[in-house]
Amino acid sequence: MDVREFDYDLPEELIAQDPLEDRAASRLLVLDKKSGDIAHRTFRDIKSYLRAGDVLVINNTKVIPARLYGVKEGTGALIEILLLKNKGNDVWETLVKPGKKAKPGTRIIFGDGLLTGEVVDVVEDGNRLIRFTYEGIFNEILDQLGQVPLPPYITHKLEDRSRYSTVYEKYEGSAAAPTAGLHFTKGLLQEIRDMGVQIAEVTLHVGLGTFRPVKVDKVEEHHMHSEFYSVEEEQAELINRAKAEGRRVIAVGTTSCRTLESAADRKGHIRAGSGWTEIFIYPGFEFKILDALITNFHLPQSTLLMLVSALAGKEHIMNAYKEAIRERYRFFSFGDAMFIYDRDDCSAEKQAEADVQKKADGTDGSREEKQTEHFGAGGENGTGQTE
Repeated sequence: MDVREFDYDLPEELIAQDPLEDRAASRLLVLDKKSGDIAHRTFRDIKSYLRAGDVLVINNTKVIPARLYGVKEGTGALIEILLLKNKGNDVWETLVKPGKKAKPGTRIIFGDGLLTGEVVDVVEDGNRLIRFTYEGIFNEILDQLGQVPLPPYITHKLEDRSRYSTVYEKYEGSAAAPTAGLHFTKGLLQEIRDMGVQIAEVTLHVGLGTFRPVKVDKVEEHHMHSEFYSVEEEQAELINRAKAEGRRVIAVGTTSCRTLESAADRKGHIRAGSGWTEIFIYPGFEFKILDALITNFHLPQSTLLMLVSALAGKEHIMNAYKEAIRERYRFFSFGDAMFIYDRDDCSAEKQAEADVQKKADGTDGSREEKQTEHFGAGGENGTGQTE
């Protein structure tokens, strides 16, 4: 399969540079993975496509301020370090710029000596293994000296670091955010729970390998870099019970999807535990766990675009991307979202679309409700939102 089959032209102005003030106000393109039918909604409408008994799987990883700026000991040359993978014993696999200034034995000083790193080896793709020395707690020093490593296509400065974080983050370790989760607010998640939707948590620490360009001509020849994942016993049981009972498992983001499929055995049973995954999902892949996916829009020729194409079919995905461009959706990390599902899973999905349309038309009584909300009923704000 030729990598160029996953290419498309994106106007630069459609690359979202800043997060929306309201996380859940982004647009939502809804794609039926069987028919290719498309609907245009807002992200809050995701509730209309969920039902009691569904399991929504979120990735609770937390982005670390993984970009460090230091100086080479002896020369004072400026060096940029990006932490990629914790190898243990204060050794990290890193991306170093400029690499030619970081040969084994090179010492790099950060924060006037608050942190020191020594290059101990050069590994795959020219990455450096660096051993750090410091006094105190490494994560606290990192919080003080490091910066959040935003993707290179985002050129605006991020004023609030929390906007590149999900509201449910827990465990530090990612070099990039699981961006599909950025659309959720705590209030929206609670509303989803109140509907009877169960929420399961998994962990996958996102590495930059997920976002690196595919440099081979044939998709099958690409090799993914490994990423650490973990699924706790209670969460595995929750997901396995849903599958056994014929209920849907819906992943929030490609990272949650990759974790589920990495932890699944051949019979479609999630195994609790942790490890490293190099799973590469592209068309032809047979999903064992995933029924539906909430995701953002991905870069041309990227492994993530190949993943969603495996779920919905390349033709449906590429048509959906063309439609999103025509409709001026916002793309990539701070952009809009897509929901990929099978409308025929049950009749509730068809009713959901009708309910959303009725609400948009004001034929379900929502105009009267909105008017009441506008005057502050129930202590809500002027938009009728409680978040």
